[in-house]
Amino acid sequence: MHRLIAILLIACALVGAPAAHAWGPLGHRLVARLAEPLLTPPAHAEVQRLLATEGLDSLADVANWADDVRANDPVLGKQSAKWHYINIGEYACTYDAARACPGGDCVVEAIRAQVAILGDRSRSDAERLQALKFLVHFVGDVHQPMHAGYARDRGGNTVQLQLGGKGTNLHAVWDSRLLASARLDEDAYVDTLRLEGERLPADTGPYVPAAPAVWAEQSCRIAMAPGVYPQGAKIDDAYLQQYRPTAEAQVQAGGARLARLLDDALR
Repeated sequence: MHRLIAILLIACALVGAPAAHAWGPLGHRLVARLAEPLLTPPAHAEVQRLLATEGLDSLADVANWADDVRANDPVLGKQSAKWHYINIGEYACTYDAARACPGGDCVVEAIRAQVAILGDRSRSDAERLQALKFLVHFVGDVHQPMHAGYARDRGGNTVQLQLGGKGTNLHAVWDSRLLASARLDEDAYVDTLRLEGERLPADTGPYVPAAPAVWAEQSCRIAMAPGVYPQGAKIDDAYLQQYRPTAEAQVQAGGARLARLLDDALR
């Protein structure tokens, strides 16, 4: 009986546990797969060369590395933990580095720092490949609206919800439930999103250093939009259907912007 109670308590805790991955593995792989065909030939060649140093084939192969490193390399995982998000919901979705990103520990400054490492040909291949891995993931992260939201609820992690009679939270819904509700496998989803290029943002031109802050502010405004935070504790398929196009558009934007960022770093 005591063991059964312990198991039930653990299960309850896991139901309400904060989500660990922005977009979930599928979303991050979608961003990577949408980006890769958009690379210029020189950038694509350098990406392939760096990936090959570890026997890897594509950007999708490293899309979730920055999350996995938390378990595989606790030191680097701890060092990079704050690089996955930026909390600017309390600041009217306006990015100010001194106020919102002390010490450069946020996704905006992490992107800028890793771009500099990747583009520095005097660095070792190992350093530059690690920067590439971080960038593929962090560009996905900054386009997940809850990764730019409120500090007070940890990007929606503490907003507990019921979906289909099961416990979840707002962050987890935006991480994976919205995309999963399309009920498409990865290949089909990539094809679908590639066919909807008219939903790409207008600002997918050359990368500029100010861009990550702009991306974060745009994501924050999505998170703050009326209705994103449900009025009650229960949501249903109607919520998923309403906001899945927004999540998909963010994945598309992330892919296009990642491609331009890599083009600039590897030109």
